[in-house]
Amino acid sequence: MSKRIHVVPHGSGWATRSEGASRVGGTHRTQSEAAEAARNQAIRQRGEVVIHRPDGRIRDSNSYGNDPFPPKG
Repeated sequence: MSKRIHVVPHGSGWATRSEGASRVGGTHRTQSEAAEAARNQAIRQRGEVVIHRPDGRIRDSNSYGNDPFPPKG
């Protein structure tokens, strides 16, 4: 099972939260800063980043290191 790190709205900024955690891992001023932090964590943990929109819906997801058949290109 891969480790998922979610990028979620948090107060007036954004936060990273590991799936299943009750608390955020880190807070960031912008979504892109939070996404970069989540990406670095996912690379270290061979996990997946799930980026949410301000309304909570999923905008995008990327996995790092666990794809058995990575796409070409």
